[in-house]
Amino acid sequence: MTDQWLFRSETYDNCNCAINCGCQFNLPSTHGYCQSAFVGELVEGYFNDTPLTGLRWATIYKWPGEIAEGGGKCQFVIDERADAAQRHALETILSGKACEPGSNMFAVFASMCSDFCETQFLQIDLEADLEARTARVEIPGILISRASPKINEFSGEPFHIAIARRDGSFEFTYAELGLGSTEVKGEMEMSYEDSWAHFCIHHFNQDGIVRQPSRLSAWLGM
Repeated sequence: MTDQWLFRSETYDNCNCAINCGCQFNLPSTHGYCQSAFVGELVEGYFNDTPLTGLRWATIYKWPGEIAEGGGKCQFVIDERADAAQRHALETILSGKACEPGSNMFAVFASMCSDFCETQFLQIDLEADLEARTARVEIPGILISRASPKINEFSGEPFHIAIARRDGSFEFTYAELGLGSTEVKGEMEMSYEDSWAHFCIHHFNQDGIVRQPSRLSAWLGM
């Protein structure tokens, strides 16, 4: 690859599966089809000479069946604060065109989509506490989403559950899990409630996922 880039994002994702999402547990999807929305903020990033740190982004996907069967539809939303060079850079990364095939989630998901909506450049309001497993997202006219921890039915306290992926993942090395509810309007219309949510660090470059310990796993002494 000729482009040199870094994408390190603190990201919240909510999909329509139960808390044992098939993508992470090598299982079929809960309902036989997949709908998902990722929203993140770059804590570090660049694309060649273009800085990306501080910008927000969202990718919205829906498939009529299992992801591996293809036929998906997707839409990218890029922070309205991005200038022309930054918009081009982020759209290139999100569409999976700036990396080895299959080396990160953007490349994999794009390869499973056949319908691409026009990219939107909008205000993305995002409040996410990855350790607490909470999130509030609003993209005017497009998306509203909320997330919180799963609650222990016996104690009434937040139930802590996380997933670590030493290898085999094209998305993250570690994620905190919770429950989310999302409503999407427009071309990607969909909604789901109290379903799988995860909070992770997406750390990619032109070669794929960067396998470094996530700050979220600091409690493990990693």
